[in-house]
Amino acid sequence: MHISPRGGPFRHTGPPSSPLDGARYRRGVPPIPSVSVCIPVYNGEQFLAETIRSVLAQTYQDFELVFLDNASTDRSAEIARSFSDPRIRFEHNDTLLPQGDNWNRVVELARAPLVKVVCADDLLHPRCLELQVPPLEADPGIAVVAARRHMIDERGKVIAPRRGLRGLIGVHTGVEVARRVVRNGANPIGESNNVLFRRADFFTVGGWRADRSHVMDLDMWLRLLQVGDFLGLPQTLAAFRIATESITSHSDERLYEQQRALIEELGESGYFQVRGVDLTVGRLSAPAGRARRRALYTLTKLTR
Repeated sequence: MHISPRGGPFRHTGPPSSPLDGARYRRGVPPIPSVSVCIPVYNGEQFLAETIRSVLAQTYQDFELVFLDNASTDRSAEIARSFSDPRIRFEHNDTLLPQGDNWNRVVELARAPLVKVVCADDLLHPRCLELQVPPLEADPGIAVVAARRHMIDERGKVIAPRRGLRGLIGVHTGVEVARRVVRNGANPIGESNNVLFRRADFFTVGGWRADRSHVMDLDMWLRLLQVGDFLGLPQTLAAFRIATESITSHSDERLYEQQRALIEELGESGYFQVRGVDLTVGRLSAPAGRARRRALYTLTKLTR
């Protein structure tokens, strides 16, 4: 499946190099890359190879790929180790960790100042890092860079193109983004694969929250936006896969509950200055967001 970006103001001219980098290589110590792309995996053999290939195909080359196997019982580790690219680091948990703990550990293992977490069934466009890295390196006031993403089914077919970031293209303050999130009633920013952030900021705000497992990504973006601004890119640079096995009435109910709780929490936040009208619109919009999500799930089942 090919994802086509739509132009863009940023252009990467190649990975940085310096005499220090060469000295590190001669000593057998790899230089610190600019970006850590992290793939936390638990029994992800079905799509893992495709995901890894999409990361290794990046036009921006100065990255490491941190693969963390969360005590998988399938062929996930075997598939990952079949790739011989020196940028891949293989890590393993001896015991199964909860998702939040596992995602925190993979960021802890990352060495680069910039981090992207990619689920084992999602995809990146080849220019994803090329377009997302320069803004963060150029402007220390930006905490989060996001792009649009396609929603795809298990076969890689695009079922909802160019989703997300309505009203959020360009640079926005955390207050502006929070109000947009509340009014949307769902997640207008997107998942972890279409977002790039700073590792230092991640630890400043406390990492992923395990008690918010169904809105862990959106919760993180909003906390990061308390330390810097948001940049939304107009290009479509990632794909989020909707797998039928993850679609259950229980998970949908938990997601809906946690999204509504997050909206109410934002409404009570003194920092984000969410207005009463924003909350009213958000409460009315939440059921519509749920209906859109269920429609996507239904469409995914029909395309099997």
